[in-house]
Amino acid sequence: MPVPIIHHPAFDAQFDAHHRFPMSKFTRLAEILVEDGIVGAGRFHMPAPALPGWLRLAHDARYVDQVLYQAVPPEMEKAIGFRVDERVAMRSRCATGGTVLTARLALAEGLACHTAGGSHHAARGGGAGFSVFNDVAVTASVLLADGDVGRVLVVDCDVHQGDGTAKIFAQDERVFTLSLHGEKNYPSEKAVSDLDVPLTDGTGDAAYLDALGAAIAQAFDTARPDLVFYNAGVDPHAEDRLGRLSLTDAGLFERDRRVIGFFRGRDIPVAAVIGGGYSRDIDRLARRHTIIHRVAREFG
Repeated sequence: MPVPIIHHPAFDAQFDAHHRFPMSKFTRLAEILVEDGIVGAGRFHMPAPALPGWLRLAHDARYVDQVLYQAVPPEMEKAIGFRVDERVAMRSRCATGGTVLTARLALAEGLACHTAGGSHHAARGGGAGFSVFNDVAVTASVLLADGDVGRVLVVDCDVHQGDGTAKIFAQDERVFTLSLHGEKNYPSEKAVSDLDVPLTDGTGDAAYLDALGAAIAQAFDTARPDLVFYNAGVDPHAEDRLGRLSLTDAGLFERDRRVIGFFRGRDIPVAAVIGGGYSRDIDRLARRHTIIHRVAREFG
């Protein structure tokens, strides 16, 4: 069976083309998946917006209400990097609902892929770094609360540390957080994940893949998860304007292949989110984001 892929038109909040956050990549990503035959037309799984009760499992109720009613304080919007208007609020709910659906389909099918998700800088008290709601943290909390899983592993390969996720689950032994990230990149003050793998500027394919292999083996041995969330951010790429590492397209393909292969080889379900990627060339960036979906087909 084809690997389920989750998408919703609301993922694109239609920012100005000159905004620092390349919002239109979500629309173009879905278009490329259809154009290249990775998803049949009309065959995306479409999520419902995340319920407020789900959001409050990982975020303070006051902050959730501020987002839902577009009343986020200016200083918080500055930390996030854009204004949280009605369109952004709905986008954030749909992206989070998409991660919930991705995880549930992964539990049913073994593997599922999102076309958004990975907003890992949002912490319990609020958003930051282009992240409004921490979709992976919300989803893990929902599944744990519902008894669908007992233990979760987050494998975060975005080039920026998954600091919000680490903070949310710092006292929760049911969730193991692994972050493989640029040592000198955002955020300037790092959180403490269960396993942090900081990488020096300019790290290339070979050194990255060596570090990855050791890290996922160590994390698996400790976490023994029922489900893995995989943040397949493409910002470690050499051409990414916020990345500072030096991976190639081939390196990203191999990274995704090794992560999915490691866990599927052990019959652990994997829910993949796309994480970060920053380029003015939207077509090139969106195509790079499709690497995770292309690799996933190898395991379908």
